[in-house]
Amino acid sequence: MSLFRTKNIENMLVAGRTGDLKKVLGPVDLVLMGIGAIIGTGIFVLTGTGALTAGPALTVSFMIAAMACGFAALCYAEFASTIPVSGSIYTYSYATLGEIVAWIIGWDLMLEYGLASSAVSVGWSGYFQSLAAGFGLHLPAAITAAPGSVPGVTTFINLPAVVIMLLVTWVLSYGVRESARINNLMVAIKIGVVLLFIAVGVWHVKPANWTPFMPFGTSGMFNAAALVFFAFIGFDAVTSAAEEVRNPGRDLPIGIIGSLIVCTLLYVTVAAIMTGIVPFAQFAGVDHPVSLALQYAGQNWIAGFVDLGAILGMTTVILVMTYGQTRITYAMSRDGLLPPLLSRIHPTHKTPFAGTWIIGVVFAVIAGFVPLGVLAELINIGTLSAFALVSVAVLVLRRTRPDLPRVFRVPGAPVVPLISVGLCLFLMAHLQATTWIAFLVWLAIGMVIYFTYARRNALLHKHG
Repeated sequence: MSLFRTKNIENMLVAGRTGDLKKVLGPVDLVLMGIGAIIGTGIFVLTGTGALTAGPALTVSFMIAAMACGFAALCYAEFASTIPVSGSIYTYSYATLGEIVAWIIGWDLMLEYGLASSAVSVGWSGYFQSLAAGFGLHLPAAITAAPGSVPGVTTFINLPAVVIMLLVTWVLSYGVRESARINNLMVAIKIGVVLLFIAVGVWHVKPANWTPFMPFGTSGMFNAAALVFFAFIGFDAVTSAAEEVRNPGRDLPIGIIGSLIVCTLLYVTVAAIMTGIVPFAQFAGVDHPVSLALQYAGQNWIAGFVDLGAILGMTTVILVMTYGQTRITYAMSRDGLLPPLLSRIHPTHKTPFAGTWIIGVVFAVIAGFVPLGVLAELINIGTLSAFALVSVAVLVLRRTRPDLPRVFRVPGAPVVPLISVGLCLFLMAHLQATTWIAFLVWLAIGMVIYFTYARRNALLHKHG
C-alpha cells in the first residue's frame, strides 16, 4: 500500500503496443494537433489583456512564456518517445515518482484540459455572438452568458458554449481519425487568417506606438508572461495521443517541439504588429484585440475574416483539449484510479465512448453556468505544476532506468530540466494569491477521492 509504488515500465510498453486504440496518427497530424490546441484564446483574446499589463514589451512576455514551455517541451518529448502510452505526464509520473504523485498530477491535468475546454467554449460563444450580430442575428440575453457574469443583465445559461462543447464531444466519440481530419482543416484555415493579419497589419505599424517599450517595468513584463502562459497551453496534449501514433519514437518529439516553435513565431509577430498599430492603452475592455487592430487600420472587411478565424481557432482548442482530457481519464481509469466505465472502448469507433460523453457533458455544464473569470483562475497554475513535475521526472527516470532506449534525449541534462523547473516556479510566483488558494482547495478534494476510492481500487493494489 506504498503511496509511492510505481508501475512496471515494460508492462506499460506492452499495453501501449497491444491496446485497443487505433494507431492512425503521423507527424503532420501531431504538429497540427499541437497548433490546434495552442492557437486560440491566447492569440485572439489574451493579447489585448497582456498588452495592458506589459505594453509593447508583450512580445518579450511571449518569449519568456515560450522559454518556460520550450524547456518543458524537451522533457515531454523525451518521456513521450521513451514511454509512448496514453496519459501524458500522469503516466510518466506513475512510472517514476509513484502513485500519489501520479494521482496529484492527473488531478491537476483536469484543471488544464477540462477547465480549458470550458473556458475556451465561453470565449468561442462571445466571438460567435459577435459574428452573428454582424448578420443582424441576436440571441435572447437569458441564454448568452452564465448567471451573474454580465452586470445588470439577467442571464441563465451560456447556451452557445454548451452547444459547441457537445458538438466537439460528438466528433471525438465518433473516432480519432475523423477528429484529426476536422482539426487539420480548421487549423489550416486559422493559420491562413493569422498570416493574413500579419500581411495586412505590418503596413500599418507606427513605431512610435512601441515607445515606451516597457511602460510598467520588468514586473509588468513578468506578470504578463505569467498571464499569456495560458496562450501556450496545449502542446502537451500531443503526448496524450501516444498510443494512437504510428511511430511514436520519431513523431511525438516532432509534434511537440514543432507545434511550439510555429506558435511562438506567430504569437511574437502578431503581438508586435498589434501593439504597433494600436496604442496599448486602447485595448482596455476589448475582447477582440486582433480585430480591433485591423479596424483601427481601416481594414474592417479583413477584421470580419479574423473573427471567423477566431471561432475556428477556438474550436480546435476545444477539440484537442477535450481529447486530451478523455485520454488522461482513460489512462487513470485503466489503472483503477477512476471507475472502469471511463476506459471502456466502443467496439465500432474504438474510442472511450462513454467516458468521452461523460466528460463532455460535465464540462459543457461548467461552460454554461460558470463565468469565464472563475474558470481561468486555476488553469495556469495546474499546468505550471505539471510542467515542473515532468522536468523532475525526466531526471528521476534517467537515474533509475538508464537502460531504457531513448529515441529522443533532452539536450544539456540535468541543466535544461532544472531550468524548466525554475522557470515554472518563477511564473507560478507571479500568479494571484486567490489562484493559489483555489488550487490548494482543488488538491484537497483530490486527496479525499484518492484515499477513499483510488488507492484501494488501483490495479497495483489489487495485483500486489
